[in-house]
Amino acid sequence: MKKLIIIISVLFAMVSCNEQAYYEIPLDENGNVLLTGVSSTEGTGISTLDDEFTVTATFATAKSGDVMMVELLQLQFPPEGGTAKQLLPMAGTQKEVTVGGDLTASVTYTRNQANLNGPGDNVRVIYNGATDFANASVVMVAAAKSSKPKVGDIEIDVARTSETAFFNVTVEPKSGTYAGSLIAQRRNGSTGTWEDVPGSPFTGTQPFMVPISGDDFEIGKDTMDYRFSSTLGSYTDVIESKIIVRDPYFFLKKQAEVVLGGSSAGRNLLTNSAVAEDDANAMVAVLGSLMIKGGSAWLAAGNTIEFVEGTKLLYDKNNSTDIIAAFDAGTPATEADPIAGAGYYIYKAVTGTNAEDTFYGMIKMTNVTPNSSVSFEYRIGDQYAHLAVIE
Repeated sequence: MKKLIIIISVLFAMVSCNEQAYYEIPLDENGNVLLTGVSSTEGTGISTLDDEFTVTATFATAKSGDVMMVELLQLQFPPEGGTAKQLLPMAGTQKEVTVGGDLTASVTYTRNQANLNGPGDNVRVIYNGATDFANASVVMVAAAKSSKPKVGDIEIDVARTSETAFFNVTVEPKSGTYAGSLIAQRRNGSTGTWEDVPGSPFTGTQPFMVPISGDDFEIGKDTMDYRFSSTLGSYTDVIESKIIVRDPYFFLKKQAEVVLGGSSAGRNLLTNSAVAEDDANAMVAVLGSLMIKGGSAWLAAGNTIEFVEGTKLLYDKNNSTDIIAAFDAGTPATEADPIAGAGYYIYKAVTGTNAEDTFYGMIKMTNVTPNSSVSFEYRIGDQYAHLAVIE
């Protein structure tokens, strides 16, 4: 009997709990279940060149005319002291907003009110009312962005050559299109003196194209610091980039195979595509044997390719200056035997009379199937201009 009384008491307690308000399912005026969504927020954002930001909340359960209290929260040390920061309300940021007919409410804060001073600084915007709640995170971002040095759309490592690559720098405040200028400065080494990059300040169409050349670096100084500054009103954005120059090198390394007979007996080294031996784009090919040479139609068009034996050290080091010097010091041949020596060859292919029509590179033989095929790896492209034609 005692056990039965306990069970009845538990069941009564469960029923009583289910009658509490926080277990009730919202109903409309007709008694139907009211399904509600979740409030959302969107904002203008803020950059290092902006003075303020706006956040707009769209409410799910609030009604037009409802009042929301808004304030900012930020990581800070508690007033009573301590060694760990806490997410706490910011003094002086409390505001009152009214929900509009479209069930939205907006609030605006200045960067000073939100204590946003540099990239990464952030606050949380809290909407709180009797009928709904919303919150948003606002993070200050740098207005300017820079790519690595580029040749066209291709990012490259800057080499000690006279050719020029470009930083692509954009300045994009959240408040609108930037119409100001970009000041670009450089310093060769940490103890060097800051100087304007030729062409600075840059204006007009973005991205701003800031030049960089291997010849800008002094001998023995391999590091160049760059500083890009943009100003809007009383605010200035500064971003920096550090570039380490390297010795001249071949930009690209590819895998290829030529197969005796048929449509794969040749290779277009520029596109790394298989072609027939007599195709006009067969820069290398095999015909009758596995000796690597220029394709018959490609050679007939006035192009040339020559080979000099190389070494594993030259290939692995990938210093184009040393490789070209080794070619010039060797005895060029019009064929390369894939099974002779160490299997490394330097090549020189010439397709025209301009400097960019000369393609040096190296071949590393990786597999030979007798009377069938040769697989190889090759380096190509030692001029920025080559990147426009090599795929």
